[in-house]
Amino acid sequence: MDRLSVSNAAPALRRDDLEALVRATAADPAAFVRVAWPDVVPDAWQAAALRHVAEALVSGRPVRLAIRAGHGVGKGTLASWLIIWFVLTRPDCAGVVTANTWAQLRTKTWREVALWRQRLRPELGALLDQTAHRLSHRLSPDTWGVDAIPWSEERPEAFAGLHAEHVLVVFDEASAIPAPIWETVRGAMTTPGAMWVVLGNPTRSSGPFYEAFHRHRALWTRMRVDARWSSRVDRAEIEEMINAYGLDSDFVRVRVTGEWPSTSGAGLIARDVVDAARRRVVEDDEGTPIIMGVDVARFGDDRTVFAFRRGRDARTIPWRVFRGLDTMRVVGEVMAALNTVRPHAIAVDGVGIGAGVIDRLREQGVLVHDVQSGGAATEPHRYRNRRAELYVMMRDWLRTGAIPDSQDLADELTMIEIAYDSAGRLGLESKADMKRRGLPSPDEADALALTFAVTVPRLDLPVLPRLHGSGRDQVLRVHDVFA
Repeated sequence: MDRLSVSNAAPALRRDDLEALVRATAADPAAFVRVAWPDVVPDAWQAAALRHVAEALVSGRPVRLAIRAGHGVGKGTLASWLIIWFVLTRPDCAGVVTANTWAQLRTKTWREVALWRQRLRPELGALLDQTAHRLSHRLSPDTWGVDAIPWSEERPEAFAGLHAEHVLVVFDEASAIPAPIWETVRGAMTTPGAMWVVLGNPTRSSGPFYEAFHRHRALWTRMRVDARWSSRVDRAEIEEMINAYGLDSDFVRVRVTGEWPSTSGAGLIARDVVDAARRRVVEDDEGTPIIMGVDVARFGDDRTVFAFRRGRDARTIPWRVFRGLDTMRVVGEVMAALNTVRPHAIAVDGVGIGAGVIDRLREQGVLVHDVQSGGAATEPHRYRNRRAELYVMMRDWLRTGAIPDSQDLADELTMIEIAYDSAGRLGLESKADMKRRGLPSPDEADALALTFAVTVPRLDLPVLPRLHGSGRDQVLRVHDVFA
């Protein structure tokens, strides 16, 4: 390897110095780290990642590196090393760095790059300029560098215009970067020698980052980093988390061991609970009422779903799924279901377009339960809104209940993530947020959750027709009206 001299004064930007650096380390980022930061000793996993890149370059394979890891292991450090190495060793290169949010990109990812640039040996640091959005080489700052760009589903073309001999794309906290951005970058990776590095905590067992380790695993060099392997983490804090939550808890799997959660992310409902409910056989209980949940479609790609649940059983009465119905046609289908299935109560999501369905049904003399999913929960100190509360009730029911053997329903139940508010109340991500990360609207799951919004007495108990609940939650059993 060519020996590079160390000087406290920035040298003249000579082309032969740059060429020496390129020859010495262009195909060996580990050697570059040793030269650029002589006092730094990479962790074993970081050294392994650098070797993977070098081996791919030597063999002529595309550099596609996917790393899932616990918190605090040095993912940002590795990304910074690779970004700086790339810019210093590849003339007229182009690249994009992005993260799950602009705040993450600006205050963590790009800040980490700035810190490692400042720590460079002086004669190397003098070759680089960094702004809030770009790391560039001083020999040609307009055509030679890497940009920090927040992703936007509305403008994914920002990731498509990478045309250069040398291309680098880095995704930080890649689990939360939506599918359209991945697809756009995939199309830009046609340049021979283009490099794509994705890193993050494995917060979601769905989406493109997850698929890089599963369905598309052959396309990637994959690594898992347990925080217990890192010299950068507090061992006592890790042990405290393990003791508090358990080694197999989703909290520890995501934050410590770098394993995928059993739910689809910081999720509410575990996959094994849903799979068991799909297989479970429950005894028929004719004494329990039939509750009908109606989730009305809001967008063209969404579906209107009628879910039926009788006690612990949500599979004996076939569910009904519709596309492209206007509110009047939805009302007509509800009336048909009332006359055939004869549910004892019906709960309709009254937010948005569902309000029109409720109004028309009431004009027809049908007493329905108007569920305001975004409204206050009955336990407002625990739940951010009514929807979160209903989902928790559904989750608890799933441990002994039976659901249709539907992959769509199973995926919907497990892909919804928890979103706590500042008061520590449990909430759920919105349908809009799910769409932003490339997931469908959970119409079937929402319809089932609605069946828990009303309580009807058992049918084998002597009761008189009466209103149940209070205020806006008052509902007369539909069976009392149609009997």
